[in-house]
Amino acid sequence: MTVLILCDNMVNQLRIEVRLPEGHWSGDVSRQRPEAILRIEETMPLGRGRGTAKISSSNELIDELNSHSGIDEVRNLGSNRYEVDIARKGGGYIKEVREVGVIPQSPFEVRDGWVDWTIECSAEKSRELVQLLRDGGVPYRVVSTRSTGSRMLTPRQRLIFDSALNEGYWDTPRRITLSALAELLGLSKSTISVHLHKIEGIVLNSFADDVRRNSP
Repeated sequence: MTVLILCDNMVNQLRIEVRLPEGHWSGDVSRQRPEAILRIEETMPLGRGRGTAKISSSNELIDELNSHSGIDEVRNLGSNRYEVDIARKGGGYIKEVREVGVIPQSPFEVRDGWVDWTIECSAEKSRELVQLLRDGGVPYRVVSTRSTGSRMLTPRQRLIFDSALNEGYWDTPRRITLSALAELLGLSKSTISVHLHKIEGIVLNSFADDVRRNSP
């Protein structure tokens, strides 16, 4: 029991390569063009395999993206950068990742059907994910694993933090309202407000000494 408590209090950084299933838009597109490297710069899962993603690629992929049934719309941003709307069951995070409740860090790369994820979670969660992949017959390769110290934010807080940061909630002027951010994440305005308040408090307390040292 003591060991499990210690593992839960420590963050384990797991880098793992996973073979994406047939039907997953980024897995299929990268298998069509195995020489290409897809870099998923931002992704916003919306449930049931839907979502949005901003990607860049070492090769032009507009035809492959437009023809994939798992993609509803492609917006060409130029210089081999695209924004895609992912259709229902078009492919978000795989089932095993969702079941464990971990969130891979962005950006990450996909090449020839293999996604390269870095995940920060407890050692117990890392073991659970690997076991689920093994039980489900999902091909995977553990690249590295190491302890990174104590966790600052929970996985749920990390998702909200990344979304608020990427959407410009803390920009001046603000690029997204609290109501719009709540709608984007499928949460109530009061719930997202409480989460943001907690996140802001954690971050401010963590860096308070640095602010004092570097401010007149």
